[in-house]
Amino acid sequence: MFLSAGYARTSIEDICTAAGYTRGAFYSNFATKEDLVLALFDEQAAERMSKLEHLAAAVGPLGPEERARRLVEALLRVEPAETGWILLFLEFRLLAARTSELAHRVAAHDRAVTAAVAVLLERVLPEVLPRGASAEQAAEVILAAREGLLARTAAGGPAAEELLSAATAVLAGLLG
Repeated sequence: MFLSAGYARTSIEDICTAAGYTRGAFYSNFATKEDLVLALFDEQAAERMSKLEHLAAAVGPLGPEERARRLVEALLRVEPAETGWILLFLEFRLLAARTSELAHRVAAHDRAVTAAVAVLLERVLPEVLPRGASAEQAAEVILAAREGLLARTAAGGPAAEELLSAATAVLAGLLG
């Protein structure tokens, strides 16, 4: 429901009705609608990291520049099926920017994702991290670039592919 209607237009009642559960069942698992969305984001991040881990294993024998390009592209690429997630993420990010408690919770999620990407970068591309930058800093920049790409490419199309190619070339060039 969040993916099709958005965060603001999806009520707890809607969620309960669609899932076939009572409000009590909802509240026995989540204190708020925000808790549910953050749990969904954590689940999505874990799935994405799993895919990146498989990619990292596959790019091992390649040279550092090609490993950097493939990993950065995989981190930045958003498949058309993910459009609902993109819009939900952006909507939720804007809500968090105006709600300090939620902003702290989103920041904690961001730190966890950044740490996981940093570990991946250190393992797969330790020799190509930019001079003077830590793996965490490289992960922060790549994830910020991804978020900007999400905002600018949510509608898809050729311009989205061109922007992805440009961002991949620049970031991989910095790493490679």
